[in-house]
Amino acid sequence: MKLSLPPALLSILVRGSANSCANAFTLGKASITRAPSSAHSSFSSLAINNRLRGGHSSSALNMSAERPFKTWTFDGHCETMDWSPAPEASLAAVSAAEGDVSDADLVIVGVLAPAKDDKEEKEDDEEEKEMEAIAFTGKAAELDESLGGALADLAAENAKAFQNGGAAGTATPAARIVSGGKAKRYILLGLGAEDTEKGVESATITKVGGAVASACHDQKKVASCNVLLPPQIEGDAALKDLSTAFYSGLYADNRFRTGKKVELKAEDVKEVKLFMEGSADGAASAIETGARLAKGVSLTRDIVNAPHNVLNSESLADTARRIAEESGGSITCEILGKEECEKRGMGSYLGVARGSETEPQFIHLTYKPKDGVVKKKVGCVGKGLLFDTGGYNIKTAMMELMKFDCGGSAAVLGAARAVGDIQPPGVEAHFIVAACENMINARAVVPSDILTASNGKTIEVLNTDAEGRLTLADALVFADKECGCESIIELSTLTGACMISLGKQVCGVWTDDDDLAKDLEDISKVTGDKSWRMPLVKEYAEELKSKVADMTNLGGRYGGAITAALFLTEFVDKKKPFAHIDIAGPVWDDKSGATGFGAKLVTEWVRRSGE
Repeated sequence: MKLSLPPALLSILVRGSANSCANAFTLGKASITRAPSSAHSSFSSLAINNRLRGGHSSSALNMSAERPFKTWTFDGHCETMDWSPAPEASLAAVSAAEGDVSDADLVIVGVLAPAKDDKEEKEDDEEEKEMEAIAFTGKAAELDESLGGALADLAAENAKAFQNGGAAGTATPAARIVSGGKAKRYILLGLGAEDTEKGVESATITKVGGAVASACHDQKKVASCNVLLPPQIEGDAALKDLSTAFYSGLYADNRFRTGKKVELKAEDVKEVKLFMEGSADGAASAIETGARLAKGVSLTRDIVNAPHNVLNSESLADTARRIAEESGGSITCEILGKEECEKRGMGSYLGVARGSETEPQFIHLTYKPKDGVVKKKVGCVGKGLLFDTGGYNIKTAMMELMKFDCGGSAAVLGAARAVGDIQPPGVEAHFIVAACENMINARAVVPSDILTASNGKTIEVLNTDAEGRLTLADALVFADKECGCESIIELSTLTGACMISLGKQVCGVWTDDDDLAKDLEDISKVTGDKSWRMPLVKEYAEELKSKVADMTNLGGRYGGAITAALFLTEFVDKKKPFAHIDIAGPVWDDKSGATGFGAKLVTEWVRRSGE
């Protein structure tokens, strides 16, 4: 692009000192803020501004230069990251016997389909059967009768898709029904087929919460919403899960949008009430716990969504400090700089951090219950690569997505926020992130470098794009030796090999400890963060042998996710329960962006550790 400059400005650039240039240019403000006094310059700063900007007034220039979000300047990095605000809609639960469920702009009626036996399910798979007329029960039947059978008609009109509620999370179109002189909208929401043995499972409750959020958003000009739930849905766990899913469903990342591009979810909705035909005892506490968990998931999504010109090691450290500040004293924050890391011998982490624009920030958050009673001390380590170019082994594909390489740290810090809010008893939890970027400069690590980790092991760098495990090595030693954690889990977007194996909805779990594997499997089912245990084949460790060091940072072509897991086991005491969790697939959705994966899993693992 060719740019014509006024003579006075050209004189400044040619004859002026570096200080004159600094005075002339300031990024993010009007292009020229002050012309230095000089015999060669007869233009005022305003005149030069007008020449460059086409004659606009100074006030217009200042307005046009306002930034919609915090970011770097030409000479300085961004020091903080904004957080998305929590949704404003309130969620509460009441007994269905205590109020009028129809007293709202939008009424959602949850419908459980009749239970099916194995024979019926097989027949449904083989042929399409005509749907029988829906049979409402309880309060739903009373409501349908008061509306002259309008709800039954709504189910019949949408029988093929709705299946009398058999498909969990599916909803009918809204029907406008005039009642009491006022038009209201009614929606039927499927809760799946009734299961007398298992009840309504957590995965179904999560779908229901998300569907309620979607309905509140899709139905415009709705200020109030009532949701009628059958007696099979009750208890703290169900309400917590529904609340988490509801508030997570209202998440919208508008931090980098302006004007008409800003999208607010369910912006007109002020309150949502759950009318429980089952017990509503303890509902307020359960719903609040779910809302706090949703705030942790929201932060996880914010971190992964943030671009590198906003999120770097220092702005992530600032996020960690804010988590501690907002925890009510239950969490303390410690940030180790390069000197503290060097004293601890963290050469593996610092080798990667040398390529970063910002200083290394080793984040350590510690949660302790306020009563001081600790039954177990656990560690949650997250990979904190704020951007991954691949280093000198530069990536040739997907680099635009490499802001999500901090997904492990996002899950861990999101969980820390939730834990600080929920404050589970009996557990001391350490949340650890070795934050940096994997970039290219004259100081960056190169292939064949040999790094020394803080446990004394030497590592030959065969590939600079296998950098995450290098940062995790020192983080795991810290959790094991310095924090003294009795059990450790680590989350990372570590390998494409895991994505190829398990796809984009399931994370891989590698551990030698069967009890820890079982705990994580159970937690995965409860939280909806899907996981699958993977083999930890000891024979593959041969591929990590080096000719000149203790080990390499990369195995052979095959089994890359396994050799990565084997590498990490070298930095934790073999007697301690330890699990490596590769979340490379489910951390990102190509349509919606960051998913928040892992935050619920880590939070629940920490909570159960104190039981």
